[in-house]
Amino acid sequence: MGLVREFGVWSRMRRWIPAVVIILAAVFDLLTPPSVSSAPLLAVAPVAAVTLLRPRGIVLTGLVAMAVHAALAWENGTFGWQRGVANQVTLAAVTALAVGLNRSLHSQHVSASRARYAAEVAQRAVLPRPPSRLGDLRIAARYVPAEDMALIGGDLFVVQDTPFGVRAMVGDVRGKGLSAIAAVSIDIGAFRYAADHTADLPGLVACMEEALQREGHRREGLDETEGFTTALIVQFSAGLDRVQLVNRGHPAPLLLHADGEARVLEPEEEAPPLGITALGDWKSPVESYDFPPGAMLLCFTDGVTEARDRTGVFYDPAQRVPDMVRTYLRRTGYPPDPSAVLDFLARDVGRHSASAPQDDQALLVLHRPLRQEDLLAGAPAEPQ
Repeated sequence: MGLVREFGVWSRMRRWIPAVVIILAAVFDLLTPPSVSSAPLLAVAPVAAVTLLRPRGIVLTGLVAMAVHAALAWENGTFGWQRGVANQVTLAAVTALAVGLNRSLHSQHVSASRARYAAEVAQRAVLPRPPSRLGDLRIAARYVPAEDMALIGGDLFVVQDTPFGVRAMVGDVRGKGLSAIAAVSIDIGAFRYAADHTADLPGLVACMEEALQREGHRREGLDETEGFTTALIVQFSAGLDRVQLVNRGHPAPLLLHADGEARVLEPEEEAPPLGITALGDWKSPVESYDFPPGAMLLCFTDGVTEARDRTGVFYDPAQRVPDMVRTYLRRTGYPPDPSAVLDFLARDVGRHSASAPQDDQALLVLHRPLRQEDLLAGAPAEPQ
């Protein structure tokens, strides 16, 4: 709230910048010899108003600047054709130019807002936000685009409650632009259908492979032979005490415990991305892990692991995120919620790379909350 108030105060104060410029110009003119004109400084006022005021305010600023200049020049005895009238014409021209720039910037802002709104609609349609919870499972997801206006690219996440338990997928399709967005839509559609109709994860992956292969035959060129999707597919048991993974060429997820301990769930057997069955048949090894109360499964795409600092060092979530969880525990006495983990991860990757994201990032946290008895057991004992 403090930051919001400070921003609101600054937003109101900065509207007075053109007036301050005019005052400074007047003071400058009064303190300098008559041969020194304040007209150039007065011309700054309507220019400063371009992004701060509406056209009416810019015109008013220009008229005030012209009036101040005329009064000062008349007082100094310098208001003549060569200096006074010429400076007045210059101030009028600068004011007109400022109004034109203001209208142009407004038009560009409206166009950008419409484009952003269209992108947000497309994102919600192609990549809907998962629910915040499914049963006892808490969920947090975030998409961090590499380009500000491109709110969706080739990264994806999807979480679905199925007859076989909660299933999720995080993936990254090959390519960029509209073709990548189309591939994301195909991948999500294939996953949603297969997740509801196949009892085991290898069957789910096989069903997705068939869908991707059919789509590949409809394409031409490289997309037919080299289109693929790295994917991490997740399934939770009914009681959420076990989690199964199939990793097809995707960055390994991070299993975070309530005490800050972490484990990278690297696959014991490598498997290639989805969509390259034309190169051979591949197994989909399933690996199972304990998922105790308080645990979080942190999944991400390679936009996280391939973010580099200025020296070329890659970001290491296996080190940075657990450190954050332990620091949070020391300061608050309880573990962070899934949204806090994603807030930290997104900011920390940005700090590490010291720039805009180098690649899109799809972030997903799947959390099994601590039970009430676990929270009571961890509470400090009351004094006798």
